[in-house]
Amino acid sequence: MNTDKLRREYHSHGELAESSVANNPFEQFEKWFNDTIEAKIDLPDAMTLATATPDGIPSARMVVLRGFDKSGFCFYTDYDSQKGLELAVNPHAALVFYWRELDRQVRCNGTVEKMTADESDAYFASRPIDSQLAVWTERQSIVISGREHLEDNFEQAKLNYVDKDIPRPPHWGGYRLVPNMFEFWQGCPSRLHDRIRYTLKKDGNWKIERLSP
Repeated sequence: MNTDKLRREYHSHGELAESSVANNPFEQFEKWFNDTIEAKIDLPDAMTLATATPDGIPSARMVVLRGFDKSGFCFYTDYDSQKGLELAVNPHAALVFYWRELDRQVRCNGTVEKMTADESDAYFASRPIDSQLAVWTERQSIVISGREHLEDNFEQAKLNYVDKDIPRPPHWGGYRLVPNMFEFWQGCPSRLHDRIRYTLKKDGNWKIERLSP
């Protein structure tokens, strides 16, 4: 299948220049993230999480951003899922955000650490009840016999916690990616895109560079 007919031109959404970006990449990310909310973009919190095995075999999937600050980007999952097992032995990972409506992309590289039990407990308690029950239904990424198995386990979980608070399973919780590199990409007409990279220096400050598109 030839996909050339899907080609489109990029629009101008303003210049991304070294002189205009924030000195701290977290501040620049927050500005862009607020822009996505103001633009009413669908799923602005969707991000690709890429992990790898110790011998370098990569895997990637979409996850949901569940908060960020200057300490990093948070998400939640089963510790024994494929990504959880990979992160346990190789904590290096990458994130990608893509906001097509604004022709913007953000990449982050860094290391991933588990969030505290208190942080995971607080977030789990804030989830809708069905989402809490789903975590008790089956362990993520294992092979199952069919959807009926999944639905039966869900119904059993509902019976187990009738009129009870649902505790966070010990195999489920939060992770935080702590970046050491950001790249902000702004699509521009004629493919002369703007790319600004932040690299964390040993003194804790960030080096800002322009990359060729």
